[in-house]
Amino acid sequence: MLGPNLVMYEEEFERINSILSRLWVDANAKIVFLVDKNGQQIAAKGDLEKVDTTSLASLTAGNVAATDGLARLIGEKEFSILFHEGERDNIHISIVAQRLILVVIFDERSSLGLVRLRVRKAAQELEEVLNAMANKAAQQGQAPVSPFAEITDEDIDNLFSE
Repeated sequence: MLGPNLVMYEEEFERINSILSRLWVDANAKIVFLVDKNGQQIAAKGDLEKVDTTSLASLTAGNVAATDGLARLIGEKEFSILFHEGERDNIHISIVAQRLILVVIFDERSSLGLVRLRVRKAAQELEEVLNAMANKAAQQGQAPVSPFAEITDEDIDNLFSE
């Protein structure tokens, strides 16, 4: 498993976008997006104008976190796939490399079987990109560093005490 922080370069971002674009078309989905487990959107494809993607990403991460809690309660490590069926739209959520969340929103123009098949392939490709990112960081001798690593408790106290 990768560390908690990723360094993503333009090349990897373009590969991720390409994978999501292909999944969007091949699964006949309305929306495909990728978020981290903290709810930060990484990339998205589809009919995004009608959706608050920030809220959707955050709520999806919360849903996965809650489901992880349920899994642990019954002795499971995690539930790697979640599915929500609505009257018009369905949401397929899957965990990629134990750190990212791949979301596919689709309607009656597609099917759960098709989505699951296409997601399985896309998840493998996304995992390859994540592994390449980790290898690139290791070759460059760069451990991924959090952008917040230099912020101290004193800095935070000073910010809010003014």
